[in-house]
Amino acid sequence: MRIDTRFSERLKKINPSSTLAIAAKAKALKSQGKEIVSFAAGEPDFDTPDFVKNAAIEAIKSGFTKYTPTTGTPELKKIISEKFKRDNLLDYAPSQIVVSCGAKHSIYNALAALLNPDDDVLIPLPYWVSYPEMVNLCQANARFIKTKQSNNFKITPWDLAKHISPKTKLFILNSPSNPAGSVYNRKELEEIAKICVEENIFVISDEIYEKIIFDGLKHESIASFNKDIYNLSVTVNGLSKSHSMTGWRIGYLGAPSDIAAAISNLQDHTTSNPNSIAQKAAEAALSAGADFSRQFCAEFQKRRDYLTGRLDKIKWIKYALPQGAFYIFCDISKTGLDSVVFANRLLEEAQVSLIPGRGFGMDECVRISFATSLEQIAKGMDRLENWINKILK
Repeated sequence: MRIDTRFSERLKKINPSSTLAIAAKAKALKSQGKEIVSFAAGEPDFDTPDFVKNAAIEAIKSGFTKYTPTTGTPELKKIISEKFKRDNLLDYAPSQIVVSCGAKHSIYNALAALLNPDDDVLIPLPYWVSYPEMVNLCQANARFIKTKQSNNFKITPWDLAKHISPKTKLFILNSPSNPAGSVYNRKELEEIAKICVEENIFVISDEIYEKIIFDGLKHESIASFNKDIYNLSVTVNGLSKSHSMTGWRIGYLGAPSDIAAAISNLQDHTTSNPNSIAQKAAEAALSAGADFSRQFCAEFQKRRDYLTGRLDKIKWIKYALPQGAFYIFCDISKTGLDSVVFANRLLEEAQVSLIPGRGFGMDECVRISFATSLEQIAKGMDRLENWINKILK
């Protein structure tokens, strides 16, 4: 038998996105004139602020359309350095910062720089869909740590410790998290940091939802606690969520100097610099303070509170109250349907789209995004409640 060698072995291990089929179906229904209420969005529904757009327009007019240094302009890296110091109590010199084509790119760069084939990477479950696939691309092994809804889908130090093996190289932390909106407090992170230092395990801290946090909670950066965990950490952030700049593709990371240099070398030979015009827009965004994100964070909390109030009336659905981001991860196991069947039927029969939990590692759950207007949330919840009561009456 002929062995298929057309594609690389590592690419064969990558699973297609479980959301694509739902997205394609929703699009097809819209083209047929159906009015779809979407709870699927993974991006803020607010427009990019005008002052950010104006900075990009000015960059184009002034001819700032050429290559920049691979890791970002000196001006932007200085502003990011100041942001880390101001918001996260982190001392990253501009030389320790790498600006990339989105936070996803930053995470992949860090994984590629740190992992060897067959290393183990610990990932809390549920997880953002791309974490295990990026680990697979690095020919390493994704090892999942189960969490409980009763603990807001957060791992405990004991959970982490019992999963560590001689092959464990790295732990991925996401707070606030996608899909569950989990937020780790300082005490929890200090205990995780202590274990990682004792076991010499690297941490990639994905803090992209840092500015979307509720109930007066405070975001903590694990790398800020002491020099030992700082030297093992890569702190990732970006503009997509904080300034509604998903399409601009600007992410960044701060890391110890040797890791930043390795990532810079990798980026030299893959993408080179992120978009020059978007970098100028990022300078404007990060120089403007927190007013924009503070305003829409308050709006997201209002939506969360309305949505959870509606979900409380549906006996077939349970959830953990999200403390950040703009998602609710709902347990639908009482319906007897898996997440893909649930999502497909809800879309076909009630014209409401949401994301199956299978892609996040939990097929008994679905993700509802509240990155849409209160009017749309009310309409979608009316349909969801009527549909679920009808099929389970």
